[in-house]
Amino acid sequence: MAIKEIYTIDAGHFHADGGACFGVVPKRAWSKRYPCDEDNFCKLTMRCMLIKTTDKNILIETGAGHKQKDYFKYYGIKDIIDFEEVLPTYGLTCHDITDVILTHLHFDHCGDCTYYDENKNLQLTFPNASYWVGKSQWENFLNPNVREADSYFPENMLPVLEAGRLKLVTKETAICEGVSVKLFGGHTPGQLVVYAQHPKNTFVFVGDLIPVTANVPLAWVSAYDTFPIIAMEAKQAVMDEAIANNHVLVLVHDAFHACCTVAENRGKYKVERQGMLGEFL
Repeated sequence: MAIKEIYTIDAGHFHADGGACFGVVPKRAWSKRYPCDEDNFCKLTMRCMLIKTTDKNILIETGAGHKQKDYFKYYGIKDIIDFEEVLPTYGLTCHDITDVILTHLHFDHCGDCTYYDENKNLQLTFPNASYWVGKSQWENFLNPNVREADSYFPENMLPVLEAGRLKLVTKETAICEGVSVKLFGGHTPGQLVVYAQHPKNTFVFVGDLIPVTANVPLAWVSAYDTFPIIAMEAKQAVMDEAIANNHVLVLVHDAFHACCTVAENRGKYKVERQGMLGEFL
């Protein structure tokens, strides 16, 4: 296996309305599986994954970063990390990241692709990296529908294009030995799901296809999903594959569990095991 080390990194936290997180599912049901505060807000994490291979250092997602944090005070974004400070704990710098894989381009997944320097000029946070994005997601980013427009910010990604660092994905693609991406729609067009074949387990970074463990039941899709039926079909396909191949799902937004495995019985899907990444290594 090419993968040598794998880690999750929490890039910050924010809060979202529970009704938005679980769509048409009544609060009486979802609140038994995921907590909320008195204002009905659920704590969510912006989780990233760092993969070290024999010749690459791959980062999945970047979190929101600092650029728009004042704009998003409503979400109560806190604990935003600085990758220049965090990556040295893994023996790396921002310049050592060779690839950034973005499941999609909503601000909480790609905001820290760029930053403003001391002269208020936009710079790439990972200047030597290739940035992998689904082609239809990129097109949606450039011409967003009315529901997603407020989640896309040109300053997060246009400098990546201008620097010639953008890699558009149109089909299942191998990033390197042991790391590949597949396209799954529903939440947003052209969302990427990442497969990382570690010697101990295959970890599947599912993005907003399954944001938290409580979203595992098939019909429990987020109100943020632009095409709910497609999202359910995509989620079922990923979970069926995970069950058949003993995959571990990595959850981008769950504030309490980074990973889980799933089981199915008579068409009903449930969490089989949940915990932090180290418990699956």
